[in-house]
Amino acid sequence: MVMRQALLGGCLLGGHVGAAMMLLAVPALAAPSPADPLKSVMWETLRDQYFAGAPVVFDNAVKVTAPASAEDTRAVPLSVDATALGRVVEMVAIADLNPFPLVLRYHPGTAAPYIATRIKIQQATAVRGAARTADGVWHVSGVLVDAAGGGCSAPPASYAQKDWADHVGEVQARLWPSDSDGVARLRLRIRHPNDTGLVDGIPAYFIETLEVEAQTPSGASSALARIDSLEPVSENPVYSLDLRPPPDASALVLRGRDNQGGDIRATIPMPPAGALPAMRPAMSLKPVDQPWSVGQ
Repeated sequence: MVMRQALLGGCLLGGHVGAAMMLLAVPALAAPSPADPLKSVMWETLRDQYFAGAPVVFDNAVKVTAPASAEDTRAVPLSVDATALGRVVEMVAIADLNPFPLVLRYHPGTAAPYIATRIKIQQATAVRGAARTADGVWHVSGVLVDAAGGGCSAPPASYAQKDWADHVGEVQARLWPSDSDGVARLRLRIRHPNDTGLVDGIPAYFIETLEVEAQTPSGASSALARIDSLEPVSENPVYSLDLRPPPDASALVLRGRDNQGGDIRATIPMPPAGALPAMRPAMSLKPVDQPWSVGQ
């Protein structure tokens, strides 16, 4: 009888402890998501899909720049600047109401956490930038962009040119000398349809991956940054990156691939200190001066 009471008491005690632990755990599991400042109907879905249960905070330290109204929904300028956060592991850009909301993932590596490009938007939407810091927290910010629509479903204009396929993968680049902090801005333009595949009978055809490496005169190379891009990046994509090449780098090497297995390769010589940058074709080791402006 005494043993039965002891066992019963132990069970009750264990039950109380277990219940208490469950009660303590409930708030953590049921922690409410922070309210979306942009009040997008897609926020909860996108949070679950792209941030995989990681902590998320809305943070104005992430600067997202895009026009309040899109003049051309096929090429909307977008920049995401998370330099105020310090070390950033990964960045993403999202257009909430696009057929494909995720625009790109950027792995800055040794680069500054800044990226600028142009994107397609299908309709008026919240456009977001997010940066993941080393502690696993996603810092999110964004803006609303008004638009007439249709940017994602419109066919690429380059298909109207008979020789468009002959120029796919051509690269033009502009590289600024490193500043006092060792940061060198790189601007790229790549000839590619970047087709979303939303037009009947035309498959998706877009650049998937771009990697930038620094190369020394001895041939040694080191990774600087990587972009994983998706359908919403505009046709003939343009990128601006703030890289930190090592002091002995003689050139930057761009390597990429599209979703149909096409390779993208370019070598961009490092400019002399104090030189003015010029946009050059970058497919050759001996590029010919050919100024070109992206208007961004």
